[in-house]
Amino acid sequence: MKLTLGFSPCPNDTFIFDALVNKKIDTDGLEFEAVLADVETLNQWALEGKLDITKLSFPAFFKSLNNYTLLNAGSALGKGVGPLLITDSQQEITDDEINQASIALPGANTTANLLFTFAYPDARDKTFMLFSAIENALVNKETDLGVIIHENRFTYQQKGLKKVRDLGEYWEQKMELPLPLGGIAINQSVKRSLALRVNELIRKSLEFAFKNYPAIPEYVKQHSQEMSEDVMRQHIDLYVNNYSLDLGDEGRQAIEALHELFLELNNEEADDEDVLFL
Repeated sequence: MKLTLGFSPCPNDTFIFDALVNKKIDTDGLEFEAVLADVETLNQWALEGKLDITKLSFPAFFKSLNNYTLLNAGSALGKGVGPLLITDSQQEITDDEINQASIALPGANTTANLLFTFAYPDARDKTFMLFSAIENALVNKETDLGVIIHENRFTYQQKGLKKVRDLGEYWEQKMELPLPLGGIAINQSVKRSLALRVNELIRKSLEFAFKNYPAIPEYVKQHSQEMSEDVMRQHIDLYVNNYSLDLGDEGRQAIEALHELFLELNNEEADDEDVLFL
C-alpha cells in the first residue's frame, strides 16, 4: 500500500523521514510517496485534505481537525526553538513602533504568525511571503520587521540584521510550556490501525537517524545544498528532540494550550467533537 507523505526540505524533516522514505528500515509492507514543499504550501494542502500524511504548522492543523489527526511521532516542539522578530535597524524599537510597522511573516497559517499575534495583537500591517525571502526583504528595505523561522535563525546576523524579540521565549514565559511549532498529521480517511503502524514507522525512522548521528544523511544534504553541515546540525539539534519521538504528557499539554490560544485569538469556541490526538 502506498501513502503520500508531505514534509519540508528543511534538515529536521529530511532527517526524520530519510530512513522511512529511502527504506533504510523495514517499512512493514508500506510505501511512502514523499512530497516535499515549503511549510505554508503544506499548510494550504492540509486545509484541502490533499495528502495522507503531512507535516504542518499547528494553526493549520487546528483548522484541519475535520480532515486530520495528530500522530505521536515526528512533531517539532521544544524550548528555545521559537520564531524570531528581527529588523535591519540598530535602534531600539518600542512596542508602539512595532504595532505601526510593516511585518513580513512566513504564512498566515504558520505558528510564527500565531505567536506574533499573541505578542503583538494590535499589529496589523502584515505581508506573507516564503520564509526564506524574509531576510532579503529586510535587507532591501521592503519591510520594517520580519519574523524568521527554520535555518534563518542561524544566518540573520550575518546579514547585519538584529533580533527584536524571541517569540518562542515570550510563549515560554507566559505559558511555562515547551513551544509546539509543527506536527505530523494523518488523514482521517486512513484506518486507525494503519495510522498506528505509520506512527511506529516514523518513530523507528527517527531512532535510526539518531543512532547514526552526527553523520548527516545524503538525503538531508541534497535538500540543503546552500547550507553548511554545521548549520544543518544546528538545525537538527534545535528542532529534533525527545518530543519528536514521543509527544508525552507535556507535549500534549503544550499543544492543547496552543489550541486554546488559537481559538481565543480567532474568537472561536472549542468543538466538543474535535479530536487532536490519535
